[in-house]
Amino acid sequence: MPTLSQLMQALPEPQEELAAGASAVPAPASPLKLPLAAEAMRPVPVGRWRRVGLLGTLQAKIAAAYLFYWMRGWFKNADEREQLLAQTHWRTAVRVFDSMGYMRGAVMKIGQTLANFPNIAPPEFVQTLEQLHFDAPPMHWSLLREMVHNQLGEDPEKVFASFEERAFAAASFGQVHRARLKNGQEVAVKIQYPGIGRSVGEDFRNLFLFLLPARLSSDWENTREQFDDLRTRIEHETDYEREAATLQKVRSLFRDEDGIVVPRVFPEHSTSRLLTMERLHGVHLEQFLATDPSQEVRNEFARKMIRAWYRMLFAGRTLYVDFHPGNFLFMDDGRLGVIDFGCMVELDDTLWELFRKMDRPLTTGRREDIEQAIKEWSWMGDDPSEADRVRVTADYAEWGWKSRMQAREFDFGDERYFRRGIDLFVEMLRKRYSRARACTPMMARQQMAWQRQRGTPPRR
Repeated sequence: MPTLSQLMQALPEPQEELAAGASAVPAPASPLKLPLAAEAMRPVPVGRWRRVGLLGTLQAKIAAAYLFYWMRGWFKNADEREQLLAQTHWRTAVRVFDSMGYMRGAVMKIGQTLANFPNIAPPEFVQTLEQLHFDAPPMHWSLLREMVHNQLGEDPEKVFASFEERAFAAASFGQVHRARLKNGQEVAVKIQYPGIGRSVGEDFRNLFLFLLPARLSSDWENTREQFDDLRTRIEHETDYEREAATLQKVRSLFRDEDGIVVPRVFPEHSTSRLLTMERLHGVHLEQFLATDPSQEVRNEFARKMIRAWYRMLFAGRTLYVDFHPGNFLFMDDGRLGVIDFGCMVELDDTLWELFRKMDRPLTTGRREDIEQAIKEWSWMGDDPSEADRVRVTADYAEWGWKSRMQAREFDFGDERYFRRGIDLFVEMLRKRYSRARACTPMMARQQMAWQRQRGTPPRR
């Protein structure tokens, strides 16, 4: 997959396209006007209406790009139109990436989520937005220095034996810097972007406006509960003290022989906006696969990924929601590193009992057991008016549980299987079959990331 920098170098400027006219020969490639490096110098925009305006501007740019494609398509043959459409997709995807990288926060979270839904957005969008997990533009150190000083009480040069000002990883709410404690311990320091907590609340107030037409629905109160739950869990991601506590809890679930590593937290160097953790040395999935590992090595890492997720569920009563490639490190010694515990779903007694009941359909695979489980989860009865809702929801549950209901090898790389789940999910959205437990949106996000992750490593 190309990096965002490579994509931007490869795309022609709109002005060059105009100059090229109706010629079938593409204009010479050159960088877009706003390189990724420029993102580093822009602070997170705050203010509810300012962020609404930025989204409105992005919407206008997207509309203009496809209008331009439509007009130029009049003068092209079929092959040329297909090439032009692909160029339009790539260019628009990079513009979306640019805007999401600038706004960060909940808007970038939406971009990361869209990367798990290949049928909702064009493939060019999906491939570009996937970079938000790995290649999000970091913020320049000059914009973060004051934040670090305020959180630690001293400049990082005084707190740490060494501190790299250039971030080596960046995400929706913060970025990560390499450092070394005075005792020689290598650490990763995650620093929250200034103003990001405020921006999350503003984004959700704006997003709530889009839900207002649903107030006439009979499921409105439940929809609002799900929205409030989603907002609360995203806000939890901005609380690094909460994440530190989760890290310590999850770390205690694993033993050395598991070969699964969760970084250690250093509380004396951490606050609610800055988190200092043990630095793990490893590579992400794409780099790991580039080494052409044997099928045995792939399978062993896959077993560890599954074991890690289930250990957190059954031993920790916690759902690890951010199950995407950016949160796993493949280490040279065969261990699997698991990082980023900001987005979790803690299972209270009610949810735990519901999960326990789901073990039955997962064990039997019988349709009647699946329907009974989803009826209780979504408060559905036996009324004939609910029949289609039960059918579609049960179809989606059966799709999601299929690999666990059959005691034989299952190929997650089957694109038809994955797209079947996307189609069912879209059907539920289209028919507004949204009534369910409050944490369902988070679980849906986790389910798609789970299936997408397991389908990524190609079988040999």
